[in-house]
Amino acid sequence: MTAVAETNDPAAQDRTAESTGRSARLRHLIITVYGLYARHEGGWLSVATLIRLLADIGIDEPAARSAISRLKRRGILQSRRHGGAAGYQLSAEAQAILHEGDERIFRRHRAALADGWVLAVFSVPESERHRRYVLRSELTRLGFGMVAPGVWIVPAHPQDTTAETLRRLGLDAYADLFRAEHLAFGDPAAKIRHWWDLDELERQYEAFIGAHEAALDELARQDAPAGGPEAFASYVRLLTDWRRLPYLDPGLPAELLPGDWIGIRAAGLFFALRERLEEPARAYVQAVTSG
Repeated sequence: MTAVAETNDPAAQDRTAESTGRSARLRHLIITVYGLYARHEGGWLSVATLIRLLADIGIDEPAARSAISRLKRRGILQSRRHGGAAGYQLSAEAQAILHEGDERIFRRHRAALADGWVLAVFSVPESERHRRYVLRSELTRLGFGMVAPGVWIVPAHPQDTTAETLRRLGLDAYADLFRAEHLAFGDPAAKIRHWWDLDELERQYEAFIGAHEAALDELARQDAPAGGPEAFASYVRLLTDWRRLPYLDPGLPAELLPGDWIGIRAAGLFFALRERLEEPARAYVQAVTSG
């Protein structure tokens, strides 16, 4: 009875959800640090370096070690010693996911209606319905919207990674990919509201702008560039908050979006902050890792 009462207590549920959210965010911050600063050095960071860098973001050592352990259990990080120092490196799977994400996350170009679409048409036998779930989840992660069961759509981009991703996951046997254009019937601008949740996208973009707009204003008032530790912490938080948005909004054509689409403003904010923070942040990390 006690356990049931605690489980159904709204306050307890809120605390659990808040704790889970903090834990997930911490893991995302660590992945961002590895993606930015470890990937091109073999994907490895010493424990001491990682703990120090996370402290600059305001994460204490016990919380950092707990998050690292979870990432290791999930197969994202692997323990390895290098030059006598203990540390962790990205798994091959994590390296591949981050590589596939680079083009999307740092892409300035928004699709145009004339670029057309990529259609994913798939059929999975009932005996392998778990693969159907994996396929749907992966298409969602890649920014696809669902037109109908088994037919999903995403704007076409020159560097589209759908085929590479499905092949890597062993899902290519269940799907066919097509380049397509809308020929007739209905208004595509109305249809994308059924294929993607634009209201939720707008809320997500508003939250991003609310979290980071003041930082750009502050940097604009400063005569000198942001200091190393501050630039590092700000850039890691910025990229962690940004990198999920280009998946939720896969560069939908501006012609189909409201004229004052907030995603364009959010992207402008991201790239303006990146321009100011990226280099001082990288220089600071290089100083830490070589010191």
